[in-house]
Amino acid sequence: MTALAEPVTRVRPAWTSTLCLANGAIWVGWYGPLQILLALQAAELAPAGTSKEAVLAWVTGIGAVVSLAANPLFGAASDRTTGRFGRRAPWIVAGAAGGAAALLLTAAADSVVALTLGWCLVQLTLNAAFAAVTAAVPDRVPRLQRGSVGGWLGATQLLGVVLGTALATAVGGIGTGYAACALFTALGVLPYVLLHREPALSVEDRPAFAWRPFLRGFWISPRRHPDLAWAWLTRFLINLGNTLVLLYLLYYLRDGLRHPDPEQGVLVLTAVNGATMLATVVVGGAWSDRIGRRKPFVVWSGLLMAVATALLALWQTWPGAIVAAIVLGLAFGVFTSVDFALMTDVLPRAADRGKDLGVINIANSLPQVAAPALAATVVALGGYRVLYLVAAGVGVVGAVLVGRIRGVK
Repeated sequence: MTALAEPVTRVRPAWTSTLCLANGAIWVGWYGPLQILLALQAAELAPAGTSKEAVLAWVTGIGAVVSLAANPLFGAASDRTTGRFGRRAPWIVAGAAGGAAALLLTAAADSVVALTLGWCLVQLTLNAAFAAVTAAVPDRVPRLQRGSVGGWLGATQLLGVVLGTALATAVGGIGTGYAACALFTALGVLPYVLLHREPALSVEDRPAFAWRPFLRGFWISPRRHPDLAWAWLTRFLINLGNTLVLLYLLYYLRDGLRHPDPEQGVLVLTAVNGATMLATVVVGGAWSDRIGRRKPFVVWSGLLMAVATALLALWQTWPGAIVAAIVLGLAFGVFTSVDFALMTDVLPRAADRGKDLGVINIANSLPQVAAPALAATVVALGGYRVLYLVAAGVGVVGAVLVGRIRGVK
């Protein structure tokens, strides 16, 4: 098999499991800080007269800007990488090792500026690894297996969020939380790169480099590729709604519900959400593969996610938060696996899989830029109830627009 061939042979469970472990390790490095550690540091380092919400919004927003550029750039770099280790493995190793080091630097931040710089470095390095992991799927997995593989990737993504949150909470202290996440991130990618050899890209197949065509390639024309454009927009809107839910979850429990232990509450809600997501993420992807349809799964999961978000606004109690976490997990499990398969189905060219998926992954990162500014404004004007109603509305729009994708059943 050559690096640019369309895969036709089903991948084995050993390949899928090691790739999923690498994916989960990257998400541990992201979400241990995002769920717990960054919020705690923002509260400690916020200058007098500046709210912790504003500090967290700036740190995560600027880091997300770095992520916006890093993912497609590293995806494009891996597309062009030649050598006996393949196109993706070198970037997985370098990104995970750099991410672990960046997490340790972020742990030592003693000012808002240092915290922001550290988190930007985490985003830069982990996106290098994530872009390569994502691109490995269309490289190696045939179309009618991508829903199942996407389901397992989604499951380990969620487990990475839960484990990152647990490590940040359980080991005690900000520094040890970062160290635990860094260690897991660095070690978790090794089984994939050590046990599986990728097909190498020959020098003859690599296009000649010139800056203008290279940069122009990051613009994917909606007119020429309308399905990809609509798929990108729907993913952006649904992820924006989900990001609005997660960003201030710790503060929602502390200031909105008056939960006696908000950090423990975040861990409980994350675990409940994760357990219900695991119940549907693999099943949804496999079911989509079996019947050869993607759009109905994405539409209905997006609508259910909006219902769960509205529950947080209309039923502001701890039992209400538990129910919302259950519904959100069930819906997000299906969305994660099937939407990923849908994205790989609308990719234009095999030679640009990493770059194109990087552009698509901007739909995951851009909400982290938009959500802090939007959420801070909405909370200041209307509180958490209005915030979650806005998030639900955004999710509904994203789900409805899935119907505009014409080239996928």
